[in-house]
Amino acid sequence: MNIHEYQAKELFAGYGVPVPRGVVAFSPDEAFFAAKQLATTPVVVKAQIHAGGRGKAGGVKLAHSPEEARDLAQSMLGAKLVTRQTMPSGKTVHKLLVEEGLPIDRELYFSIIPDRATAKIVIMASTEGGMDIEEVAEKTPEKIVRVSVDPLLGIMPHHCRRAAFALNLPSRAFKPFTKMVSDLYRLFVEKDCSLVEINPLVLTTDERVLALDAKINFDDNALFRHKDIAGLSDPEEEDPLEVEASAHNLNYIKMDGNVGNMVNGAGLAMATMDIIKQAGAEPANFLDVGGGANAETVENGFRIILSDKNVKGILINIFGGILRCDVLASGVVKAAKKVGLNVPVVVRMEGTNVEEGRRILAESGLNLINAKDLTDAAKKVSEIVN
Repeated sequence: MNIHEYQAKELFAGYGVPVPRGVVAFSPDEAFFAAKQLATTPVVVKAQIHAGGRGKAGGVKLAHSPEEARDLAQSMLGAKLVTRQTMPSGKTVHKLLVEEGLPIDRELYFSIIPDRATAKIVIMASTEGGMDIEEVAEKTPEKIVRVSVDPLLGIMPHHCRRAAFALNLPSRAFKPFTKMVSDLYRLFVEKDCSLVEINPLVLTTDERVLALDAKINFDDNALFRHKDIAGLSDPEEEDPLEVEASAHNLNYIKMDGNVGNMVNGAGLAMATMDIIKQAGAEPANFLDVGGGANAETVENGFRIILSDKNVKGILINIFGGILRCDVLASGVVKAAKKVGLNVPVVVRMEGTNVEEGRRILAESGLNLINAKDLTDAAKKVSEIVN
C-alpha cells in the first residue's frame, strides 16, 4: 500500500525524523493561507499523487508570495500530472503540500528496503540525490552504498556510521544523521514497510539534514496489524477496478494490454500472461480468482474484466482442482448473461469436472471459443485482438 508524501512525513515526524514545515491544501485559498502560516519565502507547492518524478512533470513549483502560491494551486489542482510512474493518462491532482523552502547545500539519496535474496534489510545511500536512482544504479553503481542489517540482530551504530561516511557528511551533521537512520529503521520494522525512501535527503547550508521528500510503501499482508496505516489509503489514487476487486477479495492488477485473463493461481496467472505476450498480444490484467473461488467470485472477476474498456478479448485459463470446472463455467455463464458479453471469450480448462464444465458452456448459448490447450488458447485470443 502506498501513501502520500505529506502522510509519510507525518509518520517521519512521529519517529523524530526532521522534515520541513508544511501544510496540506485542498483548494487555492487553503494554499494561500498555508503560505501565510509558514511565513517564509519561498514556499514549495507540491502535487500529492502516488507517483515519482513529479518535479520533472511540473508538479513541484516555487512560490515567492502567498498570492503566487494561490495562483499555482489554481493551476495544479484538478490538472492531470503525467510522470514516468503514471499511466499515459496521468493522475489528477486533488491535494497539495505547501512547504517551507530550504537553503540546500547538497541533495542525497537514502532508502531502506528488504532483500529477499539474503533475508536482510538493506540501507541504501548515495551522494547522487534528486536523480532517478535506477539511472544511477545503471550508469554509476559505485555511487550507491548498501549496508545489510540482520533483522534478527537489528540495527547497530556501525550500520549508521557506514551510511554517514558514504555520504561524506560534515561532522556537525554526523550525529543527527546516524540518529535519523536508526529512527527510520525502527519505523520500517514497526510499521511493516516494504520501502522507506527519501529522495532527496538534503544537507542545508547550516549543516542540517532533513527529509525533503518522503515515500513509504507498506506490506499489504501486514495491514491487519496496523489499522491506523490502513486508514491512510487514498481510493482516489487507486484504479477503480482494483478497488472493486479488493472489495471482493480478488487478486487483480490492471495493466496496459487488451487481453483480459482470468486464472486460478498466481503462478498459473503469470505463466498465462507470458504466453499471451509470446503469442503477440498484451495482457490487460492479472486476475487470480484463487483456488477456493465459487460461482459468485468468478462472476465478480468476469464483471471486472468486462468493465475495462481496453479489453478486446478474454482468455479464461482454469485448472480444476479445488475450483471445479463446472463451478467456473456456471460463474462465467451467469456473469456474461448479467453483464452482457461484448467481446470474444476463449476458454481453456482442464481438471475436475471438466466435461461438465464444457457442457455448461456449450449449452449456454454464448459465443465462447474452446481451446485444446494453453498454447492454442493464447494463439486464438491473440488473433482476435490483433
